Amino acid sequence: MELKEISAQLQAGKAKIVKTLVQQAVEEGFAPQQILEEGLLDGMAVIGEKFKNNEVFVPEVLIAARAMNQGIAILKPLLAAEGVKATGKVCIGTVQGDLHDIGKNLVKMMMEGKGLEVIDLGTDVSAETFVKTAIEQNCQIISCSALLTTTMSVMADVVKAAEEAGIRDKVKIMVGGAPVNQAFCDEIGADCYTVDAASAADKAVEFCS
Repeated sequence: MELKEISAQLQAGKAKIVKTLVQQAVEEGFAPQQILEEGLLDGMAVIGEKFKNNEVFVPEVLIAARAMNQGIAILKPLLAAEGVKATGKVCIGTVQGDLHDIGKNLVKMMMEGKGLEVIDLGTDVSAETFVKTAIEQNCQIISCSALLTTTMSVMADVVKAAEEAGIRDKVKIMVGGAPVNQAFCDEIGADCYTVDAASAADKAVEFCS
């Protein structure tokens, strides 16, 4: 069987077929890492590029991600047994006072699609929680999202909290969301702002390598 077929079915959002094909590939003796990279991550990378170019939209990304997760569920125990580590670890959340999560969820999926391990803290996350999680889970990146201009200031608190905890040199802080821009990112001393989810994932991989 061809691993490209897994990639193609994932792009089409066919979760059941992806699950069956991944199982089949395992039975045929493909290495779990190879199935992950050439099948699942390859498909998700194509979706990420298309999303960047406005060729697909949020619903297609969500459906593809669901298909990816079905395949990953089969591979996870096998990868763990082989001692395969994620390429990096990110904690992500929407900042305190903000309950929007579509953007955050997209970024999370794109990051997972690049092979990063993502700890999702959900919405309404305090600066302390971001920093505490980064320390306890040994994350290389804290990724903050906001959709309201009134909650953007919490991102500055996250940077301060990381400084106070003494982890600022070890952890990259990424910010994003509709009201956020590069000038704001520079002003609060965060490391990175990106305009969309796919670019955020690319940047995160760069930070972790």
